[in-house]
Amino acid sequence: MIEAEILVVGGGAIGGTTAALLAGRAGRVAVLEANAEHAARMRDPGLLLDDLGTERRVRLEAHADPGELDGPFDFALVTVKAPHLEAALAPLVERRLARAYVSLGNGLVQERVARLVGEENLLIGTVEWGATNLGPGRLARTTRAPFVIGEPDGRVRERTERLAAALGTAFEVRLTNNIRGQVWTKLLVNSTFSGLGAVSGLLYREVVASPAGMAAALALWREGWEVGRAQGLRLERFVGVPAGEIAAGGRRGEEAVREVMRHVGATKASMLQDLERGLKTEVDVINGAVVEKGREHGVPTPLNERVLELVRKMERGGGSPSPGALDELADLAGRTF
Repeated sequence: MIEAEILVVGGGAIGGTTAALLAGRAGRVAVLEANAEHAARMRDPGLLLDDLGTERRVRLEAHADPGELDGPFDFALVTVKAPHLEAALAPLVERRLARAYVSLGNGLVQERVARLVGEENLLIGTVEWGATNLGPGRLARTTRAPFVIGEPDGRVRERTERLAAALGTAFEVRLTNNIRGQVWTKLLVNSTFSGLGAVSGLLYREVVASPAGMAAALALWREGWEVGRAQGLRLERFVGVPAGEIAAGGRRGEEAVREVMRHVGATKASMLQDLERGLKTEVDVINGAVVEKGREHGVPTPLNERVLELVRKMERGGGSPSPGALDELADLAGRTF
């Protein structure tokens, strides 16, 4: 066991699964979860976790009220969605409940987290595996893949290695000196596969099973790739696949996508899960981030703009996810590329 005190901020699909798999392996593990019913069920009878097809129940220290927490914790793993960052983190910072905060959220949220907690207290990570929220007290991990962890300035410190060791008791972990390139690569995954999953209602592997879905995926990825290159970022591998392989398009790109699906194809997009629950998605910090950075650097992003429009419309109740959206986006890709 690695002796580290870890607070997981957000007990949803990623956060709750992380806490359950670390429990008993990494010292003290506590969860701060705003949904009081979910937090109560995590405590008693315990979180029911379907871990890649094997169910088990894990009793967790879980709190809905940050006032109940006693600290400080060595690390706060920040897994809450973008709209809830300020509400979740402000009371923790005020009470100095964590020595370091690890931004693990989707999209470009790292600068927001840094402003809240102080850049010197920030580490950044990406989560390459997927999980699904099945309702209060029930979660499922659907794919197996690494955490990738790094410091904003690219240096590896004692705290970075300690965090990796703690997470490594239950997960594969990679350290990187290029976390900003890694974050943009993960953004490509989310803007492409989560974006298409949200508008179509399909799992990642189902999205690319059709010619239209594959064409839309390759075009979305290429847009984000070009925006990343315009920023001077060095893009990284995702589940071992170089980002440039997918950006190459054609048969080479399709083969790279199929290799990615071999690892994460069973993932249900987090934005799709939000739409199904009537919640606001993170599309603004995912596809919206690609659009914003594209405008800053003069790179057209018509497919990301359309995904952004479709998801925002669904958030307002204007339509539902449908596989037909893939045909529209593939047609747009054909007219653009």
